[in-house]
Amino acid sequence: MTAKNTICLWYDGTAEEAARFYAQTFPDSRVGAVHRAPGDYPSGQQGDVLVVEFTVAGIPCIGLNGGPQFKHSEAFSFQIATDDQAETDRLWNAIVGNGGQESECGWCRDRWGLSWQITPRILTASLANPDRAASKRAFDAMMTMKKIDIAAIEAALAG
Repeated sequence: MTAKNTICLWYDGTAEEAARFYAQTFPDSRVGAVHRAPGDYPSGQQGDVLVVEFTVAGIPCIGLNGGPQFKHSEAFSFQIATDDQAETDRLWNAIVGNGGQESECGWCRDRWGLSWQITPRILTASLANPDRAASKRAFDAMMTMKKIDIAAIEAALAG
């Protein structure tokens, strides 16, 4: 069954490569159909991969090989909730270690320019903590980090 709402991500000829990386890296992810162009188009030729259907962490997506005109930005990102430091490290290292870039506060960018927030659940919970002083300490700790360090967030919460 086709989803009523699907995220469409624009790539410059690398949609299938990106989709296969995501499927290999994130749980509940897979590559579905790969559609080839039925004719020539501005940034490709008949038979080139045009659209790739894939799922990232349960979210249906389409990768469109639309050409070089548009680039990904931080205005759109996937936020992946992690349960522990091992999962946080694995996902962060997979993205950054595959040609990606670190950013701040749990954000990184993959080699195709797509932004990811690798966010431990403890961080999200700490920011919603009714103890505003503890929440601020956790927030201040996060602001010094690239990849989130769960032990440091827990220490900040404890005071």
